[in-house]
Amino acid sequence: MQKNRSTTPCLGICSTTYGDDVCKGCKRFVHEIISWPKYSQDERALVNDRLEKFKILILQERFKVHDVDLFAIKLKENAINYNNSMDPLTWIFDLLRAAGSQNLDLEQFGISSLKNYDPMKIRDEVNKELLDLSEAHHQRYFQKA
Repeated sequence: MQKNRSTTPCLGICSTTYGDDVCKGCKRFVHEIISWPKYSQDERALVNDRLEKFKILILQERFKVHDVDLFAIKLKENAINYNNSMDPLTWIFDLLRAAGSQNLDLEQFGISSLKNYDPMKIRDEVNKELLDLSEAHHQRYFQKA
């Protein structure tokens, strides 16, 4: 399935159902999740742009994509859901999430760890950092009076 800038980032594990202001899965704000069906293509793209920037900020000092074509092929071969309209660096987030507890050879995907991170250990750190950025952004712009 081809994705674009307005494709939902939903992972199907929404924590806003349990009262979170920011989903622990996709990192969207609760009002974005609720309003997503009503959003225009441009509004959806803005949400994805924010998430993309946060992922790049977190991943750019940890990983390098050496072969974008190989990376895309391997993601497809392994049935890993990713948004091909986003910067390939963001696909690493999808790869780490999908790998779960499986051993992961980054070189097979055309990427490398810049500081010899263990992909399985860094996954939770990257996920937490993305959630922290999203929550801080939410508090800054939507803090309750």
